[in-house]
Amino acid sequence: MKQDKVLSLVGLATKAGRAVSGEFMTEREVKSGRAALVILAEDSSENTRKKFCNMCEYYEVPIYIYGDKDTLGHAMGKEFRASLAILDEGFADGIQKQLNMNDRQLHKGGSI
Repeated sequence: MKQDKVLSLVGLATKAGRAVSGEFMTEREVKSGRAALVILAEDSSENTRKKFCNMCEYYEVPIYIYGDKDTLGHAMGKEFRASLAILDEGFADGIQKQLNMNDRQLHKGGSI
């Protein structure tokens, strides 16, 4: 049930234009300071995980590993997505509350 709530919020954020996906767009939003939350797929590559973990730690953006590429892509109405960024604080807070129930956070902006 929690997974459905997380994915529903990701879908709503996407429809509202407050989410981006794909490595390039996610990286751009993190570095610009607009990303409020980053989610990586569980089946993303080790290189992708390391890259985003380091980047999110540096820019103090919370990052979670959740779902697989197909599931995240489906929630956004797209094909496979290994990474996504939520740009709205409200959506990010709602998603984090659901994810924290599963204790999937890698770090909370600054400390791993």
